[in-house]
Amino acid sequence: MPAGKLRYGYWMPVFGGWLRNVEDEQMRADWAYVSRLARRSEEIGFDLSLIAELNLNDIKGIGAPSLDAWSTSAALAAVTKRLELMVAVRPTFHAPALLAKQAANIDHISNGRLSLNVVSSWWEQEARMYGVNFEKHDDRYARTSEWLDVLNGAWTEPSFTYSGKYYSVENTVLEPKPVRKPRPVLYAGGESEVAKNLIALKCDAYVMHGDSPEYVAAKITDMGERRERFGLPPMQFGVAGYAIVRDTESEAQRELERITDVKQNASGFANYQQWLNGTQLEQRMSIQEYSVSNRGLRSGLVGSPAQVQDQLGKFEAAGVDLMLLQFSPQYEEMERFGETVISALVGS
Repeated sequence: MPAGKLRYGYWMPVFGGWLRNVEDEQMRADWAYVSRLARRSEEIGFDLSLIAELNLNDIKGIGAPSLDAWSTSAALAAVTKRLELMVAVRPTFHAPALLAKQAANIDHISNGRLSLNVVSSWWEQEARMYGVNFEKHDDRYARTSEWLDVLNGAWTEPSFTYSGKYYSVENTVLEPKPVRKPRPVLYAGGESEVAKNLIALKCDAYVMHGDSPEYVAAKITDMGERRERFGLPPMQFGVAGYAIVRDTESEAQRELERITDVKQNASGFANYQQWLNGTQLEQRMSIQEYSVSNRGLRSGLVGSPAQVQDQLGKFEAAGVDLMLLQFSPQYEEMERFGETVISALVGS
């Protein structure tokens, strides 16, 4: 695979892991762990970290710890040197002009390394617990559309006024403007028609759950065509994936069996049975869907270094710019991935 195009990102483990049926993944949801991880990751070839925003832990259960995205990101900006920090943000939880101000400040702390992953909220229980209105799907995207207008205007205009259904601001002055020009990169994901059209029109990059390179290629073609219809330049594209790299394929498959064994703890198996009753997925895939978040195993990054490198080459050929990876335990497995995959590809 040609070196230099595909970038490597990872999900910061703000929930203490990614595996619903492995209780202790040896990565605490605390500042000591994530700061050590971020600093090491940029030394071994990773380009970006996605810091998810949820006030509740949807992986380990709502009673488990989860880190706040924004204060964590501001602190990481001060202790890293080149890592891009893609911070998830949900419009229903943040007034747009105030968020624009906070984001611009973090962008300055990082010297232009901040980007946003704009998420139209999906968790009704969390919204109720934190006193935030939870709207219907299309209403959430209508709100997001206005929110993006205010964000962009505050970032780019000397003085910005806006009046919409959801937001109104008058003569907003935001200084200093973000370091990154014309603005920090706006990533977003979604699979409905309203989501894809909004992202193609008002964002810079489209991020997808894990899937095969062939399926991802079709999505990229579709989004590219939407973008062209709006008369806008090409987008960037990112894909989630859960990676298991071992010396041999059989070793990797044994690790896959371990992390998808829903019977290894009682609460995990009970949650799985409840989840299975509400899904139409075929059983083998449904276990994988439940075990690892963001459909990460669908990306097929399980095997020997050569097999994983080959699969990454297929994603790059499909038009992917960024892989957003998950590992467990994160620190040790990222070291392995950096040594056996990233270093080999960069040196090729």
